[in-house]
Amino acid sequence: MAQTPTSRGRAQDRARVAGGQDHEVKYEAKGVSKDAVKKAVKNAGNSRKKVEAEIDRR
Repeated sequence: MAQTPTSRGRAQDRARVAGGQDHEVKYEAKGVSKDAVKKAVKNAGNSRKKVEAEIDRR
């Protein structure tokens, strides 16, 4: 029997930015420094949309 899809897993993982993991910070740091991404995660939380909005504001 196949399992039903849940909200856990890949989609949930893509919605967040782990500020402590270099590979995620580097991925999110397109055109800005890694420090700017870490600061945005600290200010806006770990939601990817909020972090991207915080970076665009600068």
